[in-house]
Amino acid sequence: MKGLIQTIKNIWNIKELREKLTITFMFLIVYRFGSYIPLPGIDINEVTRLLAEQTESQNGLLGLLNSFTGGSFNRASILALGIMPYISAAIVIQLMQLAVPYLQKLQKDGESGQKKVTQITRWLTIAICLVQAPAYLTLLQTQLLPYSGGFHSAYLLAPTNFWFLVPSVIILVTGCIFTMWMGEKITDRGVGNGISILIMVGILADLPQALLNAFEVDTTGGIAFMMEILGLLIAIFLCVILVQAVRKVPVQYVRRAQSGSSSYMRSVTDSVRSYIPLKVNAAGVMPIIFAQAIMFLPATLVGLVSDSNSSLMIFFQKVSDPFTWQNNIVFAILIIVFTFFYTAITIPVNQMADDLKRNGGIIPGIKPGKDTAEYLDDILSKITFPGSIFLVLIAVMPAIVHMFGVDQRLSMFYGGTSLLIMVAVILDTVQQINTYLLNHHYDGLMSSGRVRNVA
Repeated sequence: MKGLIQTIKNIWNIKELREKLTITFMFLIVYRFGSYIPLPGIDINEVTRLLAEQTESQNGLLGLLNSFTGGSFNRASILALGIMPYISAAIVIQLMQLAVPYLQKLQKDGESGQKKVTQITRWLTIAICLVQAPAYLTLLQTQLLPYSGGFHSAYLLAPTNFWFLVPSVIILVTGCIFTMWMGEKITDRGVGNGISILIMVGILADLPQALLNAFEVDTTGGIAFMMEILGLLIAIFLCVILVQAVRKVPVQYVRRAQSGSSSYMRSVTDSVRSYIPLKVNAAGVMPIIFAQAIMFLPATLVGLVSDSNSSLMIFFQKVSDPFTWQNNIVFAILIIVFTFFYTAITIPVNQMADDLKRNGGIIPGIKPGKDTAEYLDDILSKITFPGSIFLVLIAVMPAIVHMFGVDQRLSMFYGGTSLLIMVAVILDTVQQINTYLLNHHYDGLMSSGRVRNVA
């Protein structure tokens, strides 16, 4: 405890870090406050009452979206779309860079090209919002706050009214743009990646209530609750291992210099050893997100099958249920496939080999150029498979622990996209804070020894 207090004092003593943390916290407070402001025409008290009556949170993609927005999705908030349209736009642009020459050129233009790519991503975000906002209002009327021509108690204005629909679309789009702006400002003037931090805060917002629910339903005098907490800590530990695991490929850089008098020149060769860190889970959470999006399709296809007793209908129902073995098997296969796919398109081994050759770097025992690219691709293939299996284990962990009686809201934190995002963002943010502390000759957050000033 004494060491923690001293670390906090060290953080506070660094003016630049103190200002960055203050800015970050202020934006997060604004973000959480905005998640409780309802759309015009929505009775927030009635919505709160309806949510309190729900015994279980939503499953599938809707539950994922609600967790990413910190509950704004279900509360009909002005920030209901959250940051997901921006994430979707960024993914689309990233994939388009593989096929569109103009985007490839911008990617190679350095900082100026990156600014143009960011601007294109923003405009695409607005376009996606203009599609998602009416879709969300339709979903609000049919599932979240059902409206069938009468007058639902949660609506102060009829949801089909012009004065509800048009202002709501404008406000939802503006709310997403405002959230995107806050994320970018946190990245520029705060600590950590702003977009990722906003998602993490939205996910963590549901953790206290999930813990409280698990404690209230515990009938073993707290023993089961303590076992659940222990299991959660083990899941976090495994997730940290997956995020941090790398395969270090040794690289040797050769530097040549000339020295001597005017009568002769002498060539001096010096070598510097380094390594290329290839992540075991280079794809991050993207395979799970892609797989979850596809797993949402069977639930949609259920409504297209007229015969409720047909084998096809029964199959769709089982696959759409996240707590059946059929769903978990299909989910696992999709994650493995998308892990290899996303790793292949995001890790350019040919470009890495060319950069090594251009900078005078070689992998010991491997010829530069094509052989280096094939060697890196072979290593990447070997570490991606166990990484994908580990990713599958974390992805299906919520369903596994729920089968053992863990509350559904708490089981979400045992794995899946939520846990991976939280662990990755926290590690990245702690690393940045740790860098500031070490640069000012303080103990780091992840260091036990005093950093000595050797200057």
